[in-house]
Amino acid sequence: MMTVVGFVRKAPLIQVRFTLSASSNLPHFPFLHFCFFCTASSSSSEAHPFTVSYLINSCGFSQKEALSASRFVTFETPEKPDSVFAFFDGHGFSESQISRIVRSKPRLLIANPEKILLPKLQFFYSKGASKSDVARIIVSTPCILTRSLENQIVPSYNFFKDFFQSEEMAMGVVTHFSRVLVFDLNTYVESNINALQEFEVPKSNIATLLRKQPRTFMVRPDQFREVLEEVKEMGFHPSKTKFVVAVQVIRGISKSTWKRKIEVFKRWGWSEEEIQLAFLKLPSSMVPSEDKIMATMDFFINKMGKESSLIARRPMLLLFSLEKRIIPRYSVVQVLLSKGLISKDFSLPAVFEPTEKMFLHKFVNAYKEEALQLLHLYQKKVSDSKKQGFLR
Repeated sequence: MMTVVGFVRKAPLIQVRFTLSASSNLPHFPFLHFCFFCTASSSSSEAHPFTVSYLINSCGFSQKEALSASRFVTFETPEKPDSVFAFFDGHGFSESQISRIVRSKPRLLIANPEKILLPKLQFFYSKGASKSDVARIIVSTPCILTRSLENQIVPSYNFFKDFFQSEEMAMGVVTHFSRVLVFDLNTYVESNINALQEFEVPKSNIATLLRKQPRTFMVRPDQFREVLEEVKEMGFHPSKTKFVVAVQVIRGISKSTWKRKIEVFKRWGWSEEEIQLAFLKLPSSMVPSEDKIMATMDFFINKMGKESSLIARRPMLLLFSLEKRIIPRYSVVQVLLSKGLISKDFSLPAVFEPTEKMFLHKFVNAYKEEALQLLHLYQKKVSDSKKQGFLR
């Protein structure tokens, strides 16, 4: 057992969060500029009546939005913007999707659909993407359409294809996180892959992380190395899958949020060692929000009367939906308890961790006389959770 000297993450010299709100930090990270500034052009304080009117009436812009956009794009007739709308419509984009694209990149309204837009869509189609996939890619990152196909999109795609040795996996990454196509992959992703390899992380684990969470790699190499060192010092071995899972979790949680979650667990009586061991056992146990952790712990401890330390030993219990899984299953258990059909010392993991099919087999269908009542109760609770929403 390692000595625990405060399970608190080290603060790096510079902390970057991958959010769109940190605009003050952008000058330090040129790779983030692509999507924010690729529409910039000389502005004019003069309004362009036809353009403003078109943006309001055809694109759903507000007066303020239209006036602002008219500084970057102007036209005196509807032919060009109409042709752009027709182009997107012809490729299966919905009205709301087209609106989002135009709002993000109004200059696309004067782009030549056949010369500027079509080649990029055709490239994605040629890689096996469906129309709905392509729409999702473009809506997620409209500035892809403003980037060079030959100098940016194709080389970025080929980077992933060469790494995975698979067109399907490369396209999966692009569909999952299309912004990878507008980053400087050689500077960031390749450097961070090299760092993982230096830590002797198996290529299969690197590939899994890159395929499932490509945004984990979108950080300065020096900061990424700090995360790798931090995860290793916590006790994760680079050869194990949990190492890259922990890297993903650490990259996705700010220092302040991490500290608040630690305090939440302490509030429920967990020691720092228990928190650390829970994280080592299941890194994703730090993913749920503070409200979700509080609500789940409250239910297990105050509603069900279970010991807090039990949850620390089985951190998977924190990941289950309270309303969609925990409450419906506990409702069944309560009936069984009231009839003396199960022991009051029943195992939490045995109730909440199995699949729904296994749970129904063991706790509903196994009791023939009560099965119908239990099934109706369970289904009602699940149905209620869908109507009311549930904590994730």
